[in-house]
Amino acid sequence: MLLAPSHLSLHLLLGFAILGEGRPLASSEETDGTVLAVHPNVSQGCQGGCATCSDYNGCLSCKPKLFFVLERIGMKQIGVCLSSCPSGYYGTRYPDINKCTKCKADCDTCFNKNFCTKCKSGFYLHLGKCLDNCPEGLEANNHTMECVSIVHCEASEWSPWSPCTKKGKTCGFKRGTETRVREIIQHPSAKGNLCPPTNETRKCTVQRKKCQKGERGKKGREKKRKKLNKEENKDAIPDSKGLEPSRETPEQRENKDKQQQKKRKVQEKQQKSVSVSTVH
Repeated sequence: MLLAPSHLSLHLLLGFAILGEGRPLASSEETDGTVLAVHPNVSQGCQGGCATCSDYNGCLSCKPKLFFVLERIGMKQIGVCLSSCPSGYYGTRYPDINKCTKCKADCDTCFNKNFCTKCKSGFYLHLGKCLDNCPEGLEANNHTMECVSIVHCEASEWSPWSPCTKKGKTCGFKRGTETRVREIIQHPSAKGNLCPPTNETRKCTVQRKKCQKGERGKKGREKKRKKLNKEENKDAIPDSKGLEPSRETPEQRENKDKQQQKKRKVQEKQQKSVSVSTVH
């Protein structure tokens, strides 16, 4: 029995959908024991890499080395011939046809049916599989969307202890502090062990020694200045009671000197008068 043209197109379309079982249906190929008549729309002079095609189904077969893939347009699927499979498909070559097959639902790109190379959003890639959560001992990398090994922090060895210091000086004291440091070699991943402290300080004791010239700090200079001021105050002229140093102003001192000079002149004049009286 011969099938009507509409039934022929349907059988051709179903043939495309089961390419894994064989190849596109030829014009006189049998299916389910029925011989199909040549469809009047099948053409041998097709464009775009098609070896055979129809107005309704597009490409029916491809030229050598090209891949056959079905593209959905609305409710209809159209056969297309491409030099490589589009994203979300993987290519398989057979003796009579090269076809593109869609990757699994959770896979964005794949190498074959069982090996994914990039997962869709919300899944993490691990050994060709797309997983909701990463296995134990691994963690999710939200940048690459892969399951990766957990990285723990690594630090270098401690440096030698620094010289014992106090307020930036290494002299003029007995007790101070010394410090040592280390560097971070490897920063941890999200689930890795945190890094330890990179510096350590402890108290230290040194033999007391005097600071050389230029080593004294601000505090040392102030202490020396106070000592000099104290010595100057000791040398100041005491007052009448001898308890406190004189606090006279220069003007008071000058007036006092004038009064003393005037007093001396009066005394000298009186002495001269007494001497003259004695002579007479």
